[in-house]
Amino acid sequence: MPISEFCNREVVFATREMSIPEAAQLMRQYHVGDLVVVDEITGKRVPVGIVTDRDIVIEIIARSLDLDDFSVGDIMSPQLVSVQEKEGIFETIRLMRTKGIRRIPVVNQAGGLEGIVSADDILDLLAEEMAELAKVAPREQQREAKTKI
Repeated sequence: MPISEFCNREVVFATREMSIPEAAQLMRQYHVGDLVVVDEITGKRVPVGIVTDRDIVIEIIARSLDLDDFSVGDIMSPQLVSVQEKEGIFETIRLMRTKGIRRIPVVNQAGGLEGIVSADDILDLLAEEMAELAKVAPREQQREAKTKI
């Protein structure tokens, strides 16, 4: 299954220029722990980084720095790892594991933002699939019991 069929397409995003308090307010408003940082290029939102609630805490609050002295672009993860929308779930898992990341933006062939997927999203999907698979053996046993009279 391509990751585009599964990713969350309602991505909360920020720009590099957004203030840290604005970013934190967006996270609170939408109940998310990260914002995809985008540049607007010819009408497309192109992801250039991610900023997490942890980035805000570790980079600014824990160091007792003034929130108003920084923008999202100052603290975002600069080396963005993204996945093409046609990649499969297992390829996406492998990439996330290799890079040590829990969230990954999904992009189209032109590099535009299509969605985002998190490790928790994938765990939910796999747990649901495993629960369905666990139902196979009892159903098979019931079917066999009915045919062996």
